Amino acid sequence: MVANPPSLPPIEMGTDSFHSDSFANPATNGHGDGNGNGFVADGAPPATAVSPSSPVAPAVLAPPEKTEPDESVLKAVDDVLFSDIGVNTLLNRLKQSIASAKDFAVFLKRRGALEEEHANGLKKLCRSTFETIRKQDARHGSYARQLEEVMKVNERMAENGSQFGLSLHQMHEDLTELSNTMERGRKQWKQTGLAAESRVQEAEKIMEKAKAKYDSLANDYDRVKTGDAGAGRKFGIKGPKSTAQHEEDLQRKVQAADADYLAKVQAAQAQRQELVSTSRPQAVKAVQELVTECDSALTLQLQKFVAFNEKLLLNNGMAVSPVNIGEAAGNLPPSLREIVFKIDNEKDFHQFVTSHTSKIPAKQGDYKYVKHPTLVTQSAQPTPPVQQPAQPRQSLTMQTSQPPPSFSIAQPETPESPQMQLGIHQAPPATQPLSQTQSQPYNTGYQQPPPQQASPYDRGFTQQPSYAPSYPQTSSSPYAPAPAAAPSPYQQPPQNAAVSYGNLPPVKPVFGITLDDLFRRDGTPVPMVVYQCIQGVDLFGLDLEGIYRIPGTSSHITAMKALFDNDASKVDFRNPETFHHDVNSVAGLLKQFFRDLPDPLLTAEHYTEFIDAARIDDETVRRDSMHAIINALPDPNYATLRALVLHLNRVNEHSQANRMSTSNLGICFAPTIMGQHRGQIADSGLQARVIVTILDNVYQIFDED
Repeated sequence: MVANPPSLPPIEMGTDSFHSDSFANPATNGHGDGNGNGFVADGAPPATAVSPSSPVAPAVLAPPEKTEPDESVLKAVDDVLFSDIGVNTLLNRLKQSIASAKDFAVFLKRRGALEEEHANGLKKLCRSTFETIRKQDARHGSYARQLEEVMKVNERMAENGSQFGLSLHQMHEDLTELSNTMERGRKQWKQTGLAAESRVQEAEKIMEKAKAKYDSLANDYDRVKTGDAGAGRKFGIKGPKSTAQHEEDLQRKVQAADADYLAKVQAAQAQRQELVSTSRPQAVKAVQELVTECDSALTLQLQKFVAFNEKLLLNNGMAVSPVNIGEAAGNLPPSLREIVFKIDNEKDFHQFVTSHTSKIPAKQGDYKYVKHPTLVTQSAQPTPPVQQPAQPRQSLTMQTSQPPPSFSIAQPETPESPQMQLGIHQAPPATQPLSQTQSQPYNTGYQQPPPQQASPYDRGFTQQPSYAPSYPQTSSSPYAPAPAAAPSPYQQPPQNAAVSYGNLPPVKPVFGITLDDLFRRDGTPVPMVVYQCIQGVDLFGLDLEGIYRIPGTSSHITAMKALFDNDASKVDFRNPETFHHDVNSVAGLLKQFFRDLPDPLLTAEHYTEFIDAARIDDETVRRDSMHAIINALPDPNYATLRALVLHLNRVNEHSQANRMSTSNLGICFAPTIMGQHRGQIADSGLQARVIVTILDNVYQIFDED
């Protein structure tokens, strides 16, 4: 009777029974305390081990007690194992165990990849959040300090997840190696065990044939001896044989068949005895040991998986809320709840406001209304009497020693008339002198006002009273109209010339021209339309969701296309008014340029080479093959492709905001820069794979530039 496989003890947390260097034995990589207490993230003090006797220790579930199998069951198992179907049965059972180990290994691989991807994404998010916190326009104070602590906790959790993913990857490799070993053992014992069974079966078949021949001859001999007419007469070389001769021949044949049958029976018995006593027990024992080893190893890996999950949750829990136990309570970092509760909004507000104390402007005195001296002088004079028409005015020839005219009746102060405020007075008679020996101490109000200067905010027109004389304008405003124009008071400022495209003639066409022709004509390896579109998207569209996927406005694209075909040097996409604040139209214009090329950017000559390279499964070989093809492109194509790929790499770096990963960009740009697929429909997927490979290896492919 074959002994049962030994039962495996449960794996406890904090022991060194795990063989994963990255997660189960953290003391080897600087993340543990060296005492087998499990993984501890960087920057955090080691947590105190929780003993089973501690009141807060988690309950350790003991394995269920196994009952001994019934004797009848064991006897039935032995009957099957040591029968003719025993080896086949064990081989099928081993095949099932190997398949289960492979399935669980695949699960571990995918789960580990998910954990590592999640950990890397969380680390990247924490780094970007750290940079955002330190920006000048972000909130500082206790909020920034505590948020940094929250990010550190998340980094520790990400590190825990990364170590967990590495441990699962190691378990996947162990199970894969185990499955391969079991496969080799099964193949060996399948050949050995089944060969012994086949030899016995072959000996038994030969024995059965010998027995059938012996029985047939014995029956014929018996009929001849009893004189049965059905036995027939036998003919020899010299004629028919007599009954005696025939009987004698049959007797010799029966004796020979009897001896042969006896030998075959003895050989079959020897083969059967050797199989039952030696070959079959060896094969059954070996295959059963393989089954036991495979099942035990798979159970061990399952127990390790459970332990690693518990350890991951425990470490994350200790990072979020450390357990205060014993003497180590004072050395533990604060919990996530305590970190958040330390944010003092009122204190942060006060600190922010008081930090601007030095920027307070100097206090100014009280505001007082002060009237202009000229207006004060004029308002202080009494209203002069009405003079006769024939009496000349004396104000322009008055001497300084002559006192001002006095009036006997004082008039109350009256507001100035509109004519005096506007300075509209009649000029003095031509017979009076135009120069004075000294200016009057008061303003008589009879001087002609100078022409007004245009304000820098003037929109190109000046509004004058209907009774005022017309003077030539001397304004320096860029929007001032020509003198012959008759401006309206409601005239708007002229729009940017780049916005109003109109029907522009294609003076220097860009669309539909080969890159070589553009290079020879303009002297730039990267066309100006490509440069301007990349510049516009870099400035205004990197964080726009669906950039290069959402189409722009057809009318905007057509108008900008006409502008570039007229004179590309006049376009400047740094001003969003140039493209109507529609970045999607700029992206559509760039794709339209590549679609209109007579020869695609990656050229029709190298299309088949790119597709063949995309079929290569090995990533390194596929990248190197495409690198060689790209190096063979013409100079304008190479320079334009390099500018485009570096730009798409910047778009991919903002994929969290714009949702444009390398796969999405590959789908959008594959037919644009490679042309329509020529072979089977599967070529469309290979086209996208070409673009994705270039984007994933942008700095390796263009490292020499």
